[in-house]
Amino acid sequence: QVQLVESGGGSVQAGGSLRLSCAASGRTFSSYTMAWFRQAPGKEREFVAAISWNGGSTYYADSVKGRFTISRDNAKNTVYLQMNSLKPEDTAVYYCAAERSRARVGGPPRPDFWGQGTQVTVSS
Repeated sequence: QVQLVESGGGSVQAGGSLRLSCAASGRTFSSYTMAWFRQAPGKEREFVAAISWNGGSTYYADSVKGRFTISRDNAKNTVYLQMNSLKPEDTAVYYCAAERSRARVGGPPRPDFWGQGTQVTVSS
């Protein structure tokens, strides 16, 4: 069992930056692929970014490629999402997710665990 707690959400103007963090409980953090998803009002949850268990591979949705960076610190049981050049369409609740996998990341993962989410609002 893994518990995930997101932080770092907030309100920012278009073009600004935010850094989300996700702290995971448990001693097996390095056994998980970690990812971020988001859900905008009235829309389905969508994949944003994923990182392999050792940080050796990453995968991004086309909509955020070049603007967002996912990283992890296994010593701190934490995964991050650095979001730059934010746009109003990035407004959503952002969810941290974990998948039991030590494979290389080549696509959106299928999470086994989810966090509660953190709100990101980008104003124009």
